[in-house]
Amino acid sequence: MAQYSLNFKGLPFETIWVEFPDIATVSKKIGTLPTSEKHSSSHYTLPAIHDPSTGTTIADSVLIAEYLDATYPDTPKLFPPGTLALQLAFIDAFMPRLRALFQFVVLPTNNILNPPSAAYFRSTREKAFGTTLEQLAPTGTAGEEQWAKVKEGLGVVNGWLEKGKDDGPFVLGQEPAFVDFFLASYIQWLKVIWDEDSVQWKDISSWHGGRWVALIKALEKYETAV
Repeated sequence: MAQYSLNFKGLPFETIWVEFPDIATVSKKIGTLPTSEKHSSSHYTLPAIHDPSTGTTIADSVLIAEYLDATYPDTPKLFPPGTLALQLAFIDAFMPRLRALFQFVVLPTNNILNPPSAAYFRSTREKAFGTTLEQLAPTGTAGEEQWAKVKEGLGVVNGWLEKGKDDGPFVLGQEPAFVDFFLASYIQWLKVIWDEDSVQWKDISSWHGGRWVALIKALEKYETAV
């Protein structure tokens, strides 16, 4: 999401990749604040940015977007005036629609990570869930039923977007905003963890008139620096 946001605004940046076990150490080193508290301890997350022009370091995609809008007012707005609450409400309503998806994505996410991150991801998730990653995803009839719920959840979101289709291809109309990059980031994640020839990605690509593939295609130019 942060990369989309920076590219949308045309702001130059350098990406530094961080392995999962190093996130807290690197975050403390560069001065980002924890994004939450878990089990009475500070929890650090990425993405984070450091802006050398102001000396500001900040984590959390929404906070980064708000900062970029405020600091670089002459660039395209991620949150056009009067839309911040609306966009955040949309995101908040969207997240429960992905609940059935979670069980399917944990193992394939682990499988694409570098070894240090994969080991950390597996150990922390298996401890949290009390089972192996391999046992998380339902199979057989149960798997088919849960996968149908994934389609149903995204179908609800598709219904929301259909109501505004005459206004433009994006949530707010003709121009993309943060919420579109938020949605596209999730779809890109699914595309990355499942290759394009997988049953899962072929399903998602075909759902709801191809909306989800069309979304990432429409925002393709913001995947890299512009």
